[in-house]
Amino acid sequence: MKINQNIKVFAPATVANVACGFDLLGLAINGLGDEIVVKVTDQKGLRISKITGDNGLLPKEIHKNTAGIAAQAVLDHLGVDIGIDLEIRKKMPFGTGLGSSAASAVAGVMAINEVLNRPLTKKELLPFAMLGEQGADGAYHADNVAPSLLGGIIMCRENATLDVHRLYAPKGLYVAVVMADVQVLTKDSRGVLSENVTLKQHIAQSGNLAGLIIGLTNSDFGLIGRSLKDVIIEPQRAKLIPNFYEVKETAIKEGALGCSISGAGPSIFALCENSLIANRVGAAMQAVYRNQNINSKLYISTINLEGAKRC
Repeated sequence: MKINQNIKVFAPATVANVACGFDLLGLAINGLGDEIVVKVTDQKGLRISKITGDNGLLPKEIHKNTAGIAAQAVLDHLGVDIGIDLEIRKKMPFGTGLGSSAASAVAGVMAINEVLNRPLTKKELLPFAMLGEQGADGAYHADNVAPSLLGGIIMCRENATLDVHRLYAPKGLYVAVVMADVQVLTKDSRGVLSENVTLKQHIAQSGNLAGLIIGLTNSDFGLIGRSLKDVIIEPQRAKLIPNFYEVKETAIKEGALGCSISGAGPSIFALCENSLIANRVGAAMQAVYRNQNINSKLYISTINLEGAKRC
């Protein structure tokens, strides 16, 4: 097996749920993510030598670190025991609803696969990245991990079997993401959710999910806009995010196709049919927070079609 001595990989941030696809839909964006630099050493075993960008919060122990768990799972699967040193560079904040732990897990499996000269395909890496993500939050859903790894817009038909499929991303589709400087804990975001869904909600959400998939496939922006509605999860989580409905209404007023919570929040995303609208929408969303003396960051991105990559 050929060993690549020194490499660097990058895994992008993601927007999960995409309004009507709770735990089923996700898309990759540009600009944010995790980077891992890998060096092959003479001392056998996997080690994390350095972590930057985490404010000292992440553990270096392999069995406690999301990237470490995922990377070790690939090595164990392949039966490889060589010396590998990981330097993790966090280039996105925690707890924003943009898949920070998923990006770490994906970068971990990509790093090992690239060192070993790609014995596995990207899709074959998915179960091992999922183990890393599961180590972070205990959940097993691929709506962040799959798009970070594979790129594009991903539908997870079934998380248990990782039956994932890539949807068409229409040309011109942009994402505006506003990341407010407020904290929403994932446990709180999950904790507010009810186990009960009415028949009316089920019918509406199913119609929106089906409509969104057809709209994407046909580049039908009107149908995409009519379908980007979450009648189940968003109403329960909105109270955790300051001024959510004001931000959403502003985004729609400025021309967004739809606007909702990214993952568990507090980031809010809006899909737009071109870059001009995305910039206008993003600026207006930020203005809402600025008027409330809440700091925020804005990211404008096309759909990242490449996913995790070697740099």
